[in-house]
Amino acid sequence: MLLPIVDRHVMRQVSLPLAGALVIGLLMLLADRMVRLLDTTLGKKNSFSVVFEMLAYLVPHYLGTALPAALFLGLLLGFGKMSANSETDAFMASGIGLNRMARPVILMGVAISLISLVVMGWLQPYARYAYRSVVFDVQNVEVFYLAEEGVFMQAGGRTFIIDKLDRAANSFEHVFIYENKGDNGSDTVTASRGRLLESPAGQRPTLHLEDGHRLTFKTAPDAGAADPAIGEATEFALADTPLGRISKDIFRPRGEDERELTLTELVSALDNPPPKANRENVRSELSERLVMAVSILILPYLAIPFAVGNRRSARGFRTGVALVLIVVYNEIIHHGASLANQGVASPLITMWLPCLLLALFAAWRYFDACFTLRNDPVGAVIDRTGDFLGSLRHFLVRRLGWGAST
Repeated sequence: MLLPIVDRHVMRQVSLPLAGALVIGLLMLLADRMVRLLDTTLGKKNSFSVVFEMLAYLVPHYLGTALPAALFLGLLLGFGKMSANSETDAFMASGIGLNRMARPVILMGVAISLISLVVMGWLQPYARYAYRSVVFDVQNVEVFYLAEEGVFMQAGGRTFIIDKLDRAANSFEHVFIYENKGDNGSDTVTASRGRLLESPAGQRPTLHLEDGHRLTFKTAPDAGAADPAIGEATEFALADTPLGRISKDIFRPRGEDERELTLTELVSALDNPPPKANRENVRSELSERLVMAVSILILPYLAIPFAVGNRRSARGFRTGVALVLIVVYNEIIHHGASLANQGVASPLITMWLPCLLLALFAAWRYFDACFTLRNDPVGAVIDRTGDFLGSLRHFLVRRLGWGAST
């Protein structure tokens, strides 16, 4: 009965900071993207629902980053707390070694690695395609939907300004529209009121104008011409004009590039790359996804030696060093993927070799922490560096008088 209790206790200590880091990380990443999406979609019909739809498609993308980061932070904080409270010492005194304590979190790492593989291998490609589809739809909505009262707007060759706008009814008052046709002249239209009519068939919305005037020039103005261009002015009670962009184009099929392919499709595409990719792109994408999933298996072995130490050790500094190490490793993998994507070097060198080196480093430190009694040389260097920096900080505070009471 003692061992399951140990497992539950360790899982509880690690799961709480893991869940908190995952939720906070996802919210921060999505909030940052939400601001940019609002800039793109604000003013369009159902803009807020479009933003939340796009954010939903971004969740698998950010989940692939947030899951390993949350696991690593949860391991550091969970085992760090148990070490600080001498719980690890008590467990080891009762015959439960550090390796036994790590068993549930190692199994947790395997589960999260499999989840990440599913997310990166299948959910991300479909979600990325859906996100690009929504972006396409947003970009192909006529710019009229972005119109603001009293502000000049540009739509292709048309420039227009609206005095009063009622978005709920798609109606407006006092509109000025200028259309430049290049060598074929120009059209200038003013109308007292109008409406935007959406075609039920779906190809082009129509601008319905009432009580207006039109000034048409058949040719472009030429300042050097002997005779100036003469415009044709007309009045109209009703006039309909289609808007310039097709509002309901059909988006392309999925699989244009390697990022929209699932893991199994990437394997099949090694000999038959998609239209906008080559063999190097496919190899790089496949290796990057697999390396990221494998790296999660290494995290428990890497984090536990950083988190566990004697009570005098600077655990905060150890945690900082561990986080910097994993960030640097992540950047190395991403830059390695970029080099492999360009065909500069093989993924075996740019991604799999750093993964192997990290695994060897983690295995060495984990073995020392769990199965030997000698002092951890890496931990000793980190602790001495932390003590030196702490002493330096206190010296500077005293020397500069920052800590003096007023």
